[in-house]
Amino acid sequence: MTETRTSTATVEHAPGRSLGTQGGSSLVTERGRTTIADEVVAKIAGMAAREIDGVHDFGTGTARAFGAIRGALGGEDGVTRGMSVEVGERQAAVDIHLIVEYGVAIPDLAQAVRSHVIRAVERMCGLEVTEVNIAVDDVHLPRQQEQQAPADGEPRVQ
Repeated sequence: MTETRTSTATVEHAPGRSLGTQGGSSLVTERGRTTIADEVVAKIAGMAAREIDGVHDFGTGTARAFGAIRGALGGEDGVTRGMSVEVGERQAAVDIHLIVEYGVAIPDLAQAVRSHVIRAVERMCGLEVTEVNIAVDDVHLPRQQEQQAPADGEPRVQ
């Protein structure tokens, strides 16, 4: 049996417990061990956080700038941008840098993101999430449409 270890979690699986249970269900049995990489937990946290209304984007200004350059060059804009994860043997901690939509109550949004991320990571990984720290780095303001129809009502371009 091959075991991969690159910043991974090793968790034990107790007989009779399902993998989707909360609070540190185990992934080690008498027949083998399952490890979960930090990147896996970061992707799950990123996808869960994106599902909450009021979240506009993730990452600090620098991370978003690099993401835009990567996207312009044909690279993939990663789902883990703005996510920092520490994974231990039975627990995980997540730090999220996000940009909120203007008008959203930030404390309510942070709590919704926190709860959703905890549920997703615990359900999918079986790890106990000890904390989800959220840093709001920016507010996305609504863009004002400066497109005005020409005075004569004709389209500008044909």
